[in-house]
Amino acid sequence: MEQKSDSVIDLKSLLEGRVATYGLLSRLYSREVDQEFLDEMCTMRFAVNTGNDDVDEGNRLFHRYLSTVWERTLTELAVDFTRVFSGGGVNAYSAAYPYESVYTSSKRLLMQDARDEILTAYRIHGLKVSPTTKLDEDHVSLELECMQVLGKQALDAFRDADEHRATELLLASYGFLVDHLISWTPMLIADMKKFAKTDFYQGLACLTTGFLIVDCEVLEELLAEELEAIKNACTIEYDLESKGEYNE
Repeated sequence: MEQKSDSVIDLKSLLEGRVATYGLLSRLYSREVDQEFLDEMCTMRFAVNTGNDDVDEGNRLFHRYLSTVWERTLTELAVDFTRVFSGGGVNAYSAAYPYESVYTSSKRLLMQDARDEILTAYRIHGLKVSPTTKLDEDHVSLELECMQVLGKQALDAFRDADEHRATELLLASYGFLVDHLISWTPMLIADMKKFAKTDFYQGLACLTTGFLIVDCEVLEELLAEELEAIKNACTIEYDLESKGEYNE
């Protein structure tokens, strides 16, 4: 894992920030906001001028909404959560259904190939979905939680001075991010912006897309040498195979 510049001086804080943000996003997509979580969010600081326009807009919308909390805020949020993520159930296009299968299958159906791929990824990383959850494995909340768990494991390895293990886990995070979340959430976000009526869920849409892009860029910077080595290895393997010199 290469630290290229002064921008990565405090790697520990960066890793902690990744874990916290993935945890926040996972919670926001998993279920409606309750009073305890609303109170917690009202104490949060939402930074602006982060360098990413979507993150800044998401934080601005969160701040604006949470600064006007009133006695019907929880009801308002519950209604918008249902509108955005469940809709009226009229057809597959009546809401931002938060499942990878919906956005990667031709008929926008649940429980498609994406779910099987996600299950395989979870097994590879030693992760299990709680048997009590009511969400399918390719729900965006669980994919975000996967990133949180991998991030926490990388942070723990870093704290233990196990750089090799930390690098392995960040490489796994990058692969999962690119192969799954970044490949389909732009379509989810577009639908969220179409259906959300509150600044809160409009803000969630902006923050999600901005943060995933930023995290991808951060991982690419941290793992530049490792990713280049993987790229070169794949190129060599392809060349050998194309020349008939590759043996399994």
